Amino acid sequence: MFSIYILTYNEEIDIAECIESAMLSDDIIVVDSLSRDRTVEIAERYPVRVVPHAFESHGKQRTWMLENVETKYDWAYILEADERMTPELFAECVRASQVGEHDSYFAAERVMFMNRWIRHSTQYPRYQLRFFRKGSVWFDDYGHTEREVCTGSTGFLKETYPHYTAGKGLSRWLDKHNRYSTDEARETLEQLQSGRVSWKKMLFGKSEVERRHALKNMSLRLPFRPLVRFLYMYFGLGGVLDGHAGFAWCVLQAFYEYTIVLKVKELRELPPGSHVSTLPSAKGAVRQ
Repeated sequence: MFSIYILTYNEEIDIAECIESAMLSDDIIVVDSLSRDRTVEIAERYPVRVVPHAFESHGKQRTWMLENVETKYDWAYILEADERMTPELFAECVRASQVGEHDSYFAAERVMFMNRWIRHSTQYPRYQLRFFRKGSVWFDDYGHTEREVCTGSTGFLKETYPHYTAGKGLSRWLDKHNRYSTDEARETLEQLQSGRVSWKKMLFGKSEVERRHALKNMSLRLPFRPLVRFLYMYFGLGGVLDGHAGFAWCVLQAFYEYTIVLKVKELRELPPGSHVSTLPSAKGAVRQ
């Protein structure tokens, strides 16, 4: 058995189904970033613990959670409100915790969009660190999201989890990614000014995660990035095989890339020491 953390912020649409999928465990902790909707009210209907904590950043929220919220078990899984635990994934996690071959595990997501699994243009299998022995993992901030830091050995789970990335509607997706693009723009500018491309990691990285991080760093330097991203996702990765939902997904991702490009340009044109008050902050937002 293992504990399950669920991260929330204004998740009244998703929280019930998320909790119900996680109830294979008898230790579920909802870590809520002071939601302003009915998230906490709905969560408290279930046999779970609800722990409020003001959001600072994605990395800090996860690290605070791991350091301050006690769990019943030594192993834990991080579940976000628009993700679901499956019986197959749960069973594999139980086996992995019993064998103890690794200290942490990555799991691949199945992006669900417009009632369809977007298998091709999402670079499936795309892995996220989800399952770990307490004390072996913490998180740093990276752009609009977080990046894991693992002190022990890592492995990869075979079972996957569904991620309903636009389950709250297209307007919510656009609003969310407008916020995300602000942090991505700042991170992109920093990488362009100081980062280097690691061709070795991109081509011969030890894992999909390492190769993906190196590819992302290289892609920041490409001209016509939004167009390149669309062509790569739709034709290179085979998004065309995902039907109308795949086309819509690729267009939205290219649009998101273009907003980052525009905001990087805006940041570069600012006088030294100034800031962009018109760019929305991601503070208080949780990845959904």
